Amino acid sequence: MATIFITGSTDGLGRASAQMLLDQGHRVVLHARSADRGHALGELRSRAQGIVVGDLSSAAETKAIADQVNAIGRMDAIIHNAGVYTRPGRGATAEGHAETLAINTLAPYMLTALIERPGRLVYLSSGLHRGGEGSLDDLDWTRRPWDAARAYAESKLQIVALAFALPRRWPKVLSNAVDPGWVRTKMGGAGAPVDIDTGARTQSWLAASEDPAALVSGRYWHHLAQQQPASQATDPKFQDELIGRLSKLTGVELPQA
Repeated sequence: MATIFITGSTDGLGRASAQMLLDQGHRVVLHARSADRGHALGELRSRAQGIVVGDLSSAAETKAIADQVNAIGRMDAIIHNAGVYTRPGRGATAEGHAETLAINTLAPYMLTALIERPGRLVYLSSGLHRGGEGSLDDLDWTRRPWDAARAYAESKLQIVALAFALPRRWPKVLSNAVDPGWVRTKMGGAGAPVDIDTGARTQSWLAASEDPAALVSGRYWHHLAQQQPASQATDPKFQDELIGRLSKLTGVELPQA
């Protein structure tokens, strides 16, 4: 059975994936933004291999999350699930970054670089990533008027590009991106068309299945089927430029091999 770390696993898709994988007999390491949210996990917490706590909008706490995971031991897979949708304003983290960028892009990048390399990486994106091209001109929204929907789309394009860059750097790691669809969660709302089990199934399958269809890398998935992502996400030049900029913004280098 696999040991799998899932960010943002106190509710929504992260919690559903944790439940699904635990029911299959896998070991799951949970993540909560705060100690209070961690205590609210109840029975799920008692079944987990462990829980790490930290706010992904903070670079210092993101680094602490990586340290906590590494102290537990090497993960077989990591599902980078945590994310935010829209913010009424740019906001500013302690480091001065736009909150959407910090949580949706900088945090998974830092965790990827700092946590001991697992066998599989799964990144949650969105079909909206196709509207995010051109983000490198003002990655951190320091010059443009704030546009919450655009910022979200850009962050989800960036995470697909990161997922696709890793197979070139780390060929022994399976790295994929998933569009779970518009799911009935707190983020998606009660009117969303996709039930939470369907929304969680693909990333859970990619993280743990021994089905040959799941043992691939550098693919974009939607409901267990491969799809074509935005062309910019598949461009090695864009991927490398993005990683270079993320390294400068965070002070964290992504290992080459």
